[in-house]
Amino acid sequence: MIDDVIIIRIFFLTSLAFLAAMAFTPLWASVLYRYHLGKKIRSSLAAPIFAKFHEKKSGTPTMGGVIIWLTVLVIAVLFFIIRQLVPTGFWHELNFLTRQQTWLPVAALVASALVGLVDDYFNVRGWGPKGGGLQVRHKLLIYTVIAIVGAWWFYVKLGFSMLHIPLVGNIEIGLWYIPVFIVVIVATAFSVNEIDGLDGLSGGTLLMAFMAFGVIAFAQGRFELATFCGVVVGALLAFLWFNIPPARFFMGDTGAMSLGVTLGIVAMLTNTALLLPVIGLLFVLESGSVIVQVISKKFRGKKVFLSAPLHHHLEAIGWPESKIVMRFWVIAAVTAVFGVVVFLVDRTF
Repeated sequence: MIDDVIIIRIFFLTSLAFLAAMAFTPLWASVLYRYHLGKKIRSSLAAPIFAKFHEKKSGTPTMGGVIIWLTVLVIAVLFFIIRQLVPTGFWHELNFLTRQQTWLPVAALVASALVGLVDDYFNVRGWGPKGGGLQVRHKLLIYTVIAIVGAWWFYVKLGFSMLHIPLVGNIEIGLWYIPVFIVVIVATAFSVNEIDGLDGLSGGTLLMAFMAFGVIAFAQGRFELATFCGVVVGALLAFLWFNIPPARFFMGDTGAMSLGVTLGIVAMLTNTALLLPVIGLLFVLESGSVIVQVISKKFRGKKVFLSAPLHHHLEAIGWPESKIVMRFWVIAAVTAVFGVVVFLVDRTF
């Protein structure tokens, strides 16, 4: 029988994360506006369709993702310290920072968030090779290094070497686990980054994904990891309060890339990486649309979509931004539930 304390911890810390992030947001928003940390919209020459729909958003502050990852970090560290100071009781039991389950997700969240923060700052200041922050190849290299560290930790320290195939079982892949891990983390990070293009879009879809993996972690008895997912969900809810159209600020790479990395790590920790494309189907479609567009332009000399990623194509054919966001949220909820159902069927039968 599951201890009630575990359930209390998950819901208490999820609620606390929401309240803490809500309280922190006005302070961070004032910093963003005071120092004019607004996002630069691509020029009409480089992306005419994108510029047409988003020119009015130029100057809206970015780096809103700081609210999410800083809330998670503060809560994780705070209750880890409290556990050392308080020998028993309610406050002692609220710690969820453990070597086996959550050290790596928290560390990866913060490390990748700091890289994204630098990229966002370069973007708003017009620094970088093209005045838009770090180039894709530079970010790819940095996040690959983060993924390599994570892969080493999983394979050497935690002893992971098997990949679970839903409805089939575990297969031993040995050293191949390392490149598989790297591909999952980097692909998830960049896929989440692609969907971060409309007010509330990335926040809502990530919310559904982390809720699904929180349920999966809970069902596996990984209660600290489930609590971590809950804290992320709480912080995301607070972010969404201010990010729904019209957004007070954008998530930025400091939020999108870091949460993408973290989502991939949670999938690997639960050994459900092959459910990630199901739960995060929209992330796959968004990055897939970009890949198709690039390949088509390179080899056929013409575009498949009016604009990529997919959500910009839908804008171009006349869908209002709010309709795209709401419908994507609905799809994300359905795919998240379906992914959990597949997981439970796999466990049961």
